[in-house]
Amino acid sequence: MLKSLSLVAALLLSAISASPTSKLYPRDPCGGNTPTTRSKWCNYSVDTDYTAQIPDTGVTREYWLEITDVVVSPDGFTRPAMAVNGSIPGPTLVADWGDTVVVHVSNKLTTSKNGTSVHFHGIRQRNTNQADGVVSITQCPTAVGETETYTWRAEQYGTTWYHSHFAVQAWEGVYGAIVINGPATANYDEDLGPLILSDWSRATVDQLAFYSKRNLIPPFQDSGLINGVNVNPNGAGGKRHTVQFKAGKSYRLRLLNAAIDTHFKFMIDNHRMTVIAVDLVPVQPYTTTVIDIAIAQRYDVIVTADQGQRADNFWIRAIPQLPCSLNKNPENIRGIVYYGDAPSTPSTSSYGYLPSCSDESEHRTIVPHISKSPQNLANAEKSSQSVALELQNNFYMWTLNGTSMEVDWRNPTLTQVLNGQTVFERNDGVIELPDANVMFYVVIHTLLPIPHPVHLHGHDFFVLAQGTGVYVPGITPLKTTNPLRRDTAVLPGTGYLVVGFETDNPGAWLMHCHIGFHVSEGFALQFIERRSEIPGLADTGVLEKTCAGWRAYQDANAIHQDDSGV
Repeated sequence: MLKSLSLVAALLLSAISASPTSKLYPRDPCGGNTPTTRSKWCNYSVDTDYTAQIPDTGVTREYWLEITDVVVSPDGFTRPAMAVNGSIPGPTLVADWGDTVVVHVSNKLTTSKNGTSVHFHGIRQRNTNQADGVVSITQCPTAVGETETYTWRAEQYGTTWYHSHFAVQAWEGVYGAIVINGPATANYDEDLGPLILSDWSRATVDQLAFYSKRNLIPPFQDSGLINGVNVNPNGAGGKRHTVQFKAGKSYRLRLLNAAIDTHFKFMIDNHRMTVIAVDLVPVQPYTTTVIDIAIAQRYDVIVTADQGQRADNFWIRAIPQLPCSLNKNPENIRGIVYYGDAPSTPSTSSYGYLPSCSDESEHRTIVPHISKSPQNLANAEKSSQSVALELQNNFYMWTLNGTSMEVDWRNPTLTQVLNGQTVFERNDGVIELPDANVMFYVVIHTLLPIPHPVHLHGHDFFVLAQGTGVYVPGITPLKTTNPLRRDTAVLPGTGYLVVGFETDNPGAWLMHCHIGFHVSEGFALQFIERRSEIPGLADTGVLEKTCAGWRAYQDANAIHQDDSGV
């Protein structure tokens, strides 16, 4: 983990302090969950339908996070950035399945004068839409000097992350992992925690975002980081992230792609990986040597330390896929697995692969452990969205059905709903879902040879169809028997993605491309789900207090909104 050159001097203490660390906090495992019985979890198990039954732990995990301007040197090159509690990535938030999580986020960005927010990616936020942390949708930005508190329930388990949802701030360093302990579909000896992959540039992300808007070809990244560190491509500073293995042991690694514009292929030389979870969905285990991990996706894997006779040191590789990810040093994003007492430079070779930006689910069948199938799909409502790129006022903007999202920091959707507004501007990208507990599906298609990782807030979705070519209703087959469920899936270039979900969570929920430049350039829409139930779930006092603080701060500092608003 990269620590800033000017660490926060003091942090508030809490019952569970979120101090910068890349390891799991010590904890007593739930009864029955041992290296040989990972499927057990107290009175529950991996066979428990976590969408219907959730442990009532009575435990609240409380964290205090400070967002600050910092100067960092993750690979030996120094530049300004932003950090959470002084580190990139920020501290890992840890909870057990069923816990309540309270996160206090303080904006200390006194140099950049940015607003901020924190979104808890993949967390369902059932009946807690206001804690989703999306500016212009569920809140106004948190002004400098102010603190926002988010409270939500850990109804799922596995690996995910939190990140800013203000402009492109997340990729300046405002992100970190979330680990929710629970059962697993395969046994392992030790949980080594998150392994966060990211791209990195010597230019600031704001500079890259401006370049992206003015140019058809996206900007090159200089390199990348693994858990916040790497070596300089020119050999002048930095360090490799290292992981120690002990022969014969099996380890759980929680892979997470936090990049702004990089699709990775991940591997550990000479080692095989058994995948046990995709995003926050436990899956039937499968074994592979190379994993495609798109932006914002997560894969929990088990690796057995069975190669110590071959070598003492092995490369960990996160390889940007050049068909969709421009990087000046694509072979330099590496860490080291070592078997001895100390790491040294490996001499191992990578597994072979074909460069591609495919989703894992495009070339293999991934089966959720808890079987679910979409109901009454034939009669479900749907929306068809065509993706395009347009030049508008000398800036490139992404459109869905000809419209780029442009929502207002100062007037979030949630406020408008609470004020009784029923008519929205076209650029708000609103789709109304008034009916409860019915299936809805979205067909997204593109003629451009550019893949997009599409993320839906507030839900896991069924991946009903995904491929290249033209989607033809009634002819293109939909997978309707226990299809893959997740919260982020790839729309293939010159192809289609069909996803479906049940309207079981009232709120205003964003759906967007998770390439940071693309969402900033308008690639997003939002669902207002079960509008009539939203007022009973919102705290209007907190919402308006945050908005009043932001409006005053924005006016006093003449801050101009120059992106989509999300």
